[in-house]
Amino acid sequence: MSARSTLRLFQATSRRFGASSLKQPLGRRFAATDATAAAPGAPTQGTFARLWNSPIGVKTVHFWAPVMKWSIVLAGASDFTRPAENLSLTQNIALMCTGAIWTRWCFIIKPQNLMLAGVNALLFTVGATQVTRIVMYQRSLDNATVGEEAKKDAKEVADTAKGVVMNPESAAKKAVN
Repeated sequence: MSARSTLRLFQATSRRFGASSLKQPLGRRFAATDATAAAPGAPTQGTFARLWNSPIGVKTVHFWAPVMKWSIVLAGASDFTRPAENLSLTQNIALMCTGAIWTRWCFIIKPQNLMLAGVNALLFTVGATQVTRIVMYQRSLDNATVGEEAKKDAKEVADTAKGVVMNPESAAKKAVN
């Protein structure tokens, strides 16, 4: 890399991340973006009005998605009291993966939704805790490895699928009863 291209890169970076970006107000998250609110003599909005008119305020899905997603986190956390033998490994792996994927996604989308990222991080934590409990329980039963447990679960699913394909009427009767 030549000195000239390095200098251009440095200048572009300093313009983007320079001191001007540090001059933003602290309450930027609920700040209004129209020109009248930015005028020096304009009346300032209250906290509720800024929350209401914000791009991630109460009127948007960016607010209500994390509020509703707390129910999934609380349901997963309520399973801490259940014995590990009654928990579903696949369901808790799904919770763990959902939490990890959506936590990352919350930092990519615009506007960034930190409330949703926090809920998803806790969803990942709850799922990981439950998966750890289930795996520890399964290992304690017969001191088997995780790979052996996965093979056994896959064999059970394959046997069930074969039974449904071979004799669907009896499978339907078993499902109903």
